[in-house]
Amino acid sequence: MTPDEIKNILDQHAIWLVDNTTGKRANLSDANLYSANLSGADLSGADLTGADLTGADLYGANLSGANLSDANLTRADLTGANLYGANLTYATIANGWKLVRA
Repeated sequence: MTPDEIKNILDQHAIWLVDNTTGKRANLSDANLYSANLSGADLSGADLTGADLTGADLYGANLSGANLSDANLTRADLTGANLYGANLTYATIANGWKLVRA
């Protein structure tokens, strides 16, 4: 996924967060976000099911209420990220370690 594609999805998601009758909820399920720069991104309520976030920069990102089930977060920078209410079921958090429930 290119940085421009990611930016467009984040822009539409920001609009959706303000008024869910406009914009579009971010659907990044199964997306290849390997080493993506998502620092400070507001992905609250986004669908990241099965996404490859290996090595992604999620510093300060808002992932509250996001669906991260089966996502790969190995080596992702989650410093200061908001994961309140996020679904991390079966997410890989480090070199094969999977969360059974989160």
